Amino acid sequence: MFSYRYDRMRMDGNRDDTTRVKESQILLPTGSYRVAPSDMDMQMHVFGFMYAPADWVTLSAMIPWVELEMDHITATGERFTTKSDGVGDLKLSGLLRLFEDATNHVHLNAGLSFPTGGLGHKDEIPIPNVGFRTRRLPYPMQIGSGSWDILPGLTYIGAIDWLSWGAQVMGTVRLGENRHDYRLGHRADTTAWAAIPLWDWISLSARIRYRYNDNITGADDSLDPNAIPTADPDLRRGHFVDLLAGVNFVVPLGLAGDHSLAFEGGAPIYQNLDGPQLETDWRITVGWQLTF
Repeated sequence: MFSYRYDRMRMDGNRDDTTRVKESQILLPTGSYRVAPSDMDMQMHVFGFMYAPADWVTLSAMIPWVELEMDHITATGERFTTKSDGVGDLKLSGLLRLFEDATNHVHLNAGLSFPTGGLGHKDEIPIPNVGFRTRRLPYPMQIGSGSWDILPGLTYIGAIDWLSWGAQVMGTVRLGENRHDYRLGHRADTTAWAAIPLWDWISLSARIRYRYNDNITGADDSLDPNAIPTADPDLRRGHFVDLLAGVNFVVPLGLAGDHSLAFEGGAPIYQNLDGPQLETDWRITVGWQLTF
């Protein structure tokens, strides 16, 4: 199977725990920082390949291209934007069948993330009494992790004639610090879904998803955690609960294979962040697959 997926996520406004925080509460003299992030846009193009050498195992490879853009405001009211883009971390994984009957399927996920993504992205930022200078960007604006990561998981899928359902638990375990002396936080991602067919070639889906991101260990010495919250390694932890809905199309083309097209969108219904930290407003995904 070849696949392409487009993801877009929009973040607008800041949150501390479960409470919205105004920019004036972050910036001096009321707050503690010279600069506050106001909003962020993330776009990701993911290219994938899957191959099943046997009925009990499926191997996959995924590589993303990531585009990030963040808007800021300073304590003096000046607004500026930083951008970064590039190839992300390569992920290789295997899906191993543990159990299967006429209705239920259980698989073990085992993967490894390679530190192929960029970690030294820079852009122009304002320096007090100096003006704009090119500096390394804070943690959320870097494309790669800079570390080797293990990707363990477990997937369950069930299906009958008119209904399919499933659940998945996935983790990201960071194995060590990167070359800038920090390690991104471990992650957990749990989701459950159900789908019903409308016709043979179209179905509707709904799912609920819980995400957890931990704080960063260590720190990049080139970043000033007192200048902006995004440069503070202790302000990256977050709990998210998302609701998402989708529509899926399958077009069988005989010897040309089966083409699948999927659309999904949703938004968090709960966010608890170590802040101030940008909150997530919405996310959408468009995906295409060719199976042969």
